[in-house]
Amino acid sequence: MIYIAAIGVAAILLLQATGMIPLSSVGGPLTIGAVIIGIILAVAIHEAWSQRRGPVGWIVNLVVAFVGGMLGAQLGGFVASMILPSSGSLAAAGGVVFSIALVVSVLSAVAGAWAAIQLVNRWRPALAR
Repeated sequence: MIYIAAIGVAAILLLQATGMIPLSSVGGPLTIGAVIIGIILAVAIHEAWSQRRGPVGWIVNLVVAFVGGMLGAQLGGFVASMILPSSGSLAAAGGVVFSIALVVSVLSAVAGAWAAIQLVNRWRPALAR
């Protein structure tokens, strides 16, 4: 999971540093969302592959990781917007503040996906009976 989180942070910061995240249109949130969804899928696929899940396990992992990751990303974005100093939106603030908000969102998405999968893993033995 550490490698997935590091790759996600590197990808989002690289996109932000190169100006590939537009700050004034709908393309910016879509780009951020695409990176977050890709990271969430990577967490789900990694866990399903490493635990040798069957087809139903893969589907459960994908759905649970998606829900947990999206909730985690929203919670991380909310916390970042409350803690980080800005007079308006974080995207309008730009620079380091926006970079920190992006990193917090990606890391909270990874944590949310991982936590949701771990929660379901506690129930898996009971469901197999």
